Amino acid sequence: MTNMSYYTPANVADTLSKTICVKKVNESFGNLSILGILAGVYVGFGACLSTLVGHDAEKYIGVGLTKFMVGGVFSLGIMLVAIAGAELFTGNNLMFMSVLDKQSPLGKMLSKWAIVYAANLVGSALLAFIYYKTNLWKTGNLEVGINALKIANTKVNLTFGEAFARGILCNWLVCLAMWMAIASQEITGKILAIFFPIMAFVASGFEHCVANMYFIPMGLFLKGTGVAEVSGLNLANLNPIGFVSNLIPVTLGNITGGAFFVGCLYWTVYIKPPKKAVQP
Repeated sequence: MTNMSYYTPANVADTLSKTICVKKVNESFGNLSILGILAGVYVGFGACLSTLVGHDAEKYIGVGLTKFMVGGVFSLGIMLVAIAGAELFTGNNLMFMSVLDKQSPLGKMLSKWAIVYAANLVGSALLAFIYYKTNLWKTGNLEVGINALKIANTKVNLTFGEAFARGILCNWLVCLAMWMAIASQEITGKILAIFFPIMAFVASGFEHCVANMYFIPMGLFLKGTGVAEVSGLNLANLNPIGFVSNLIPVTLGNITGGAFFVGCLYWTVYIKPPKKAVQP
């Protein structure tokens, strides 16, 4: 790369496949675990804030602007991951580029994905538990808690196909946000690059597995409180089985959106060696 404030898509693809992704594949278990927990917490911060902002905004500014605001504040979590530094499973789906480029073995990449995924779960659930203990979900006569329950309950009642499709679209945008953040060498540029795609995926209602590692545990914690009765929701599927049943298709969709629709396709365009002409 040359010394400039913006890198071209070809530059980004080359750096990801040969440098950034290779480094991630070879990172130590301890470092990945710590940074993975931090990423789960950071995404949880964004999810927590979006729950608060969205609990009553609709009656003042309508559905569309509420979704825009909720998505906008959620982007905080991905900004913290990309700029402060952390390891997020969905962004790490781009590591597949280094496998395609034969810079990293597939098995090693999958093992590092598993470490980060588990660490993200620990971090997200930890933040949900700590926030639950603050009792701040009682804000607005329990309306914040009711909103948190509604979000969690909606997610566990998605069909496999709905969750999978929404997962694809979500991580397509998340990995594009990461891609553009890498392209910019200025903090302001990174913030803008992250804000719009992340706002778009949240406002559109797409599904992010790590965000759900906060949203659904938060709902599980609240299910045993008076909020559940006040909400009037049917919470039959809000349980550990419902949690796993959401994570599986969303995770598979996220991998498809990030590893294939961003990583694989851009690798094919910018990195894949051209076929040698067959001599007559």
